Amino acid sequence: MTDRKSVQLRLPTDLKAWIAAQAEQNASSQNSEILRAVRERMERQEAATA
Repeated sequence: MTDRKSVQLRLPTDLKAWIAAQAEQNASSQNSEILRAVRERMERQEAATA
């Protein structure tokens, strides 16, 4: 069983296009690219406060 929750996002057209391009370039899903970006931001913030 997973503890993941779903969320609906409204993205500006340019951001959606960038995510799609990153997903294609990295052979991953758009969902994975969003998770990667959010996790990178989270790690930077945690490192800055540590």
